[in-house]
Amino acid sequence: MKASMFLKELYRCGFDTIAGVPDSTLKQLCDAICTEAGAYLKHYVTANEGAAVGLAAGSYLATGKPACIYMQNSGQGNIINPLASIANEEVYGIPMLFLIGWRGEPGIKDEPQHIFQGKVTCKLLEDMGVSYAIVDKNTSIEEVCTILQKAMENFAINRQYAIVIKKGTFEPETKYKWENGFTLIREQALQTILEQMYDKAYFVSTTGKISRELYEQSDALYGNHDKIFMTVGGMGHASMIAFGIAQADPNRRIVCVDGDGAMLMHMGALAFLANQAPTNLIHIVINNAAHESVGSMPTGYSGHTYTQIAQACGYSKVYSVDTKESLEKALQEATINQVLTMIEVKVALASRSDLGRPKESAAENKKAFMSAYRTTK
Repeated sequence: MKASMFLKELYRCGFDTIAGVPDSTLKQLCDAICTEAGAYLKHYVTANEGAAVGLAAGSYLATGKPACIYMQNSGQGNIINPLASIANEEVYGIPMLFLIGWRGEPGIKDEPQHIFQGKVTCKLLEDMGVSYAIVDKNTSIEEVCTILQKAMENFAINRQYAIVIKKGTFEPETKYKWENGFTLIREQALQTILEQMYDKAYFVSTTGKISRELYEQSDALYGNHDKIFMTVGGMGHASMIAFGIAQADPNRRIVCVDGDGAMLMHMGALAFLANQAPTNLIHIVINNAAHESVGSMPTGYSGHTYTQIAQACGYSKVYSVDTKESLEKALQEATINQVLTMIEVKVALASRSDLGRPKESAAENKKAFMSAYRTTK
């Protein structure tokens, strides 16, 4: 199925607003939204999936027309509260359509963070009282029309509807290409961070390519990655995991290597961290202004700096860097100052085509990190 045809069918059925968080399963759909469909659909990349539910609710209140929300199934957790306490027919009864990329589909090989989520994807919808249909590469546009008619029947009684989309459903069309204007390569920046800090600190890294690149760079430099806790799921929570480790022993230096899209998803953590002011935490934000791991669509805050936000929240020191030399200097100063510090590193949209994935399971990596943390000082 062509994603462009799918979007035209949505528009024909009355949808003119679409919002959400990009997903690799929906890459072709996201490409089509940002190219052809941009002419007739109002599109918003929100900070997280729950925010998209809020946007859809407001849009409906103003127009009486349901909006469409797209997401990876990992985002279901973020929509549960506003879905249950705002949109549900027993509360305000606000109809909306969910397009959910099905990672971790049972029987399909996928990364560890998607396995359990994939098992419960449909059950979560059932538990939330959301009727749904499943589509795949064999679904015809005529069948999509029938599915959307069923969705509208649910909208008529103030309920929501979901379309669960399997991997490979959409065929490639025109790719959306966007550049952020930065030149520092992320993997080079991560190598610099490891070279400066690996013998001095323990690391918590965010989900996506950042963790994968740290994994490979650490193995190449030191023959292990035991001092890195790779947060392969739970997008947006790496900084709070890092704080949980940091508060346990103020004498241990903790480095959180975050992503701009991940930090944006739960930015309230900045205010909490600033209030706690851990002196042993360095918060590094790798900013490429995009959700690169799932297709390089710009975030809803692309083109802006995060250091001013961190400073306004109360971070003691902030740095914004875009070269290897300025990164090295910021790391050296952060090590000496020993106050809550943010280092924003502006990097290009680029990664190796042969970038690997962790060979160990998530549980094995957890065990290695805990062992390293408990046996070294």
